[in-house]
Amino acid sequence: MNRNREIFVNGYKSGIPIGLGYFAVAFSLGIAARSYGFSAAQGFLASLLTYASAGQYMGFALYATNAALIELVLLTFIINARYILMGFALNQRMPEGTALHTRLLVSSCITDEIFGITIARPGVPTPFFTFGALIAAVPLWALGTALGISMGNILPLRVVSALSVALFGMFIAVIVPPSRKDKAVGLAVLTSFALSFAFSNLPLISNLSEGNRTIILTIMISAVFAALAPRTGESGDGLSDAQSSGGDSHE
Repeated sequence: MNRNREIFVNGYKSGIPIGLGYFAVAFSLGIAARSYGFSAAQGFLASLLTYASAGQYMGFALYATNAALIELVLLTFIINARYILMGFALNQRMPEGTALHTRLLVSSCITDEIFGITIARPGVPTPFFTFGALIAAVPLWALGTALGISMGNILPLRVVSALSVALFGMFIAVIVPPSRKDKAVGLAVLTSFALSFAFSNLPLISNLSEGNRTIILTIMISAVFAALAPRTGESGDGLSDAQSSGGDSHE
């Protein structure tokens, strides 16, 4: 149990920089939510339960236009469908014997950034790291939304947008070390950048939502590199935190 607590604390510490980036982005989300008539309490609760930036922007806009609930549910599912792929990838690497309810909880904790730091961690991913990161990051996302609604007019929009650069810095910190260590990973990252730019400008494809473009690119690039450079084993020391803790994190 002490080992699990240590992993949780490490996850919490890793989640704090993500949460600070979330705070800045959520501030601009709160400004948008304010224009749609949401109160600070409503924005806080929505962000605390949803923590999906693109999905929330779309949800607030649809709610303001009195869209049907089924339309809201379906569009949210489409925009966030990439998290299904992330959930598959993460759960396949969880320690053997991890309980189903734990796997479901981990899947519900996934954001782009939390998935990134979890999957990039050496060894086999453990649930407690993901839980710690989520608990650190999501309250700041919710707080940023609420403050954006209540205080959004205080800061210039350009300043708020500039603060969100912290998230891009976090992404760079996640992808650079494994890219330098493994040429296949580095090539995959560069390919992803190039194709993502191309997809956002090509006719027809650029008309797809960002979430759908991400899904197409994820499947296509991962399939190609899985065939060209298949994994032969875990990187790192090959010993996960869960294994070294005697399997306590399986519960």
